[in-house]
Amino acid sequence: MTSFFKKHFKVIDRYIIGKYLGTFAFTLGIFVVITVVFDISERLDNFLKGKAPIHDIVFQYYAGFVPFYLNMLSPLINFLAVIFFTAKMANQTEVVPILSGKVSFNRYLRPYFISSTIVFIISFFANVFLIPYTNRLKNTFENTYFNDVDPTRSETHIQLDKNTFVYLQSYDEVTHAGFNFILEKFNGDELREKLTAPRINYDSVKHIWSLPTYTVRYVNGLDEKLVTLANKDTVLDMRPTDFVVRDNVYMAISTKELHKNIIKEQIRGTGALIDMQYEEYRRFVYPFATYVLTLIGVSISSRKVRGGIGLPLGIGIFLCFTYIVVDKFAIVFSIKGGMPPIITVFMPNVLFGILGYYLLLKAPK
Repeated sequence: MTSFFKKHFKVIDRYIIGKYLGTFAFTLGIFVVITVVFDISERLDNFLKGKAPIHDIVFQYYAGFVPFYLNMLSPLINFLAVIFFTAKMANQTEVVPILSGKVSFNRYLRPYFISSTIVFIISFFANVFLIPYTNRLKNTFENTYFNDVDPTRSETHIQLDKNTFVYLQSYDEVTHAGFNFILEKFNGDELREKLTAPRINYDSVKHIWSLPTYTVRYVNGLDEKLVTLANKDTVLDMRPTDFVVRDNVYMAISTKELHKNIIKEQIRGTGALIDMQYEEYRRFVYPFATYVLTLIGVSISSRKVRGGIGLPLGIGIFLCFTYIVVDKFAIVFSIKGGMPPIITVFMPNVLFGILGYYLLLKAPK
């Protein structure tokens, strides 16, 4: 492996790759320690109030907390790491001899993008496969020990299939009971059957719904028939999670399951489709920020400036906050502006990609 590396990578490639990955790992470690320390100080009262066991705190909460924030911050930390060591190289007059030795700027970028590819691959597989699992651990812990707010929806409408519609006024997550339940079956635009029940219960073991008492109204043109019955068990294509809404629920669903839920949501129309589509697209698109921010970082920090690395680092921190703001506001354009999530999820990378291309043209050659 060492001989292969020395054969295919020049000294300058090995030097920059070592600087890149070493600074990135060191910066990442610092951010992890800082975020964990601050989170412990903030959550300590919650841990004590909820009487959370140390085992669950370590192997559920922080086993989900650390990977989530590592993955979320990795492109930005990578950006700051690139600016830091590149500006330091420029300040020590290491970049000028490289570019003066008949090395094009594109060739100079090669080790940067080799390193960013390594970071991209790790981030991509973490986004698609690992993070949903660790988020599930973290969410399970938070929902058990932290959440005191009632997360249930009120007055939920769901379309189960082409002809079947369901309405539930409220749902109790603790007792698994729903109230004021209505099920309507249509034939085209004509109502054929309407079932109403004051209460519906979910059996979490058998995965069925039961109706203690219910009334069915059969409609056949002008003929109507009203029947009151009791104790009915039924299998409906809905789950208690359809009536419980949490801000972090979609991030804890596997990519395969999330895609299935999107297909089902396109029929049901509960209003969660945009959030689910945005989360699915973002898992595949967000890791590309590594390339975009690497390009910007190299372009703005390869020039030697007065004052050392302070100015490039300050610009980098400002651009980091700007990227976070654009990324967080992107979904608002889908929810409030009606833009497709597939477009808004690309918005931060496209805007900063244009900026990176402009800075590349202005970079020292």
